[in-house]
Amino acid sequence: MSLARVQHFSVSLDGFATGEGQSLEAPFGHAGERLHTWMFDTRWGRAMLGKSGGTGGVDDAFLRLFAPGVGAEIMGAHKFGHPGWHQDPEWKGWWGPNPPFHTPVFVLTHHPRPSIEMEGGTTFHFLDASPADALKTAREAAAGQDVRIGGGPTVIRDFLAAGLVDHLHVVVVPILLGRGVRLWDGLEGLEQDYETEAVSTPSGVTHVTFARKGL
Repeated sequence: MSLARVQHFSVSLDGFATGEGQSLEAPFGHAGERLHTWMFDTRWGRAMLGKSGGTGGVDDAFLRLFAPGVGAEIMGAHKFGHPGWHQDPEWKGWWGPNPPFHTPVFVLTHHPRPSIEMEGGTTFHFLDASPADALKTAREAAAGQDVRIGGGPTVIRDFLAAGLVDHLHVVVVPILLGRGVRLWDGLEGLEQDYETEAVSTPSGVTHVTFARKGL
């Protein structure tokens, strides 16, 4: 069965998944890289940046689940680019010529454009579609594998509200942002539909997983 899953999505203690003031120079606004320091301290995270070293353990083990079994990704317009990227025909995302996805990626936007084929098997497709319709399209492209709901927080919240997420992995980072975009707004009682587990690690983060009941 093809699952829709969210992986290692970082939120602050006060529930923000990105800061205020996103721009080309500040992809996560005033939050900077504070939500993701734990990730780039691991062996997996450093290897993704072309660096050696890094920590092992639970954080690294969770990150290594990123690619196996995933056949497509859905992301929002604010994850794909800075405000106004749709007015730049040369914009191809934050990740350079060889993005880390290596699958079809469906970008939800009110400004569709022709698909962009990148190195390494990533092709960005641009859809103006509801969560349910986007998931149907992504599942067809995933050919029986899982679909990653990649963010940002508004997209994940919409998919959760629609009851479309089968497995959710949230990483609670011990920082307070105070402002930005929250993940949990409007999702009261969400936990009732899931089996939940939490694991804290020496880095100070807590991995919380939600697995839909009955799967």
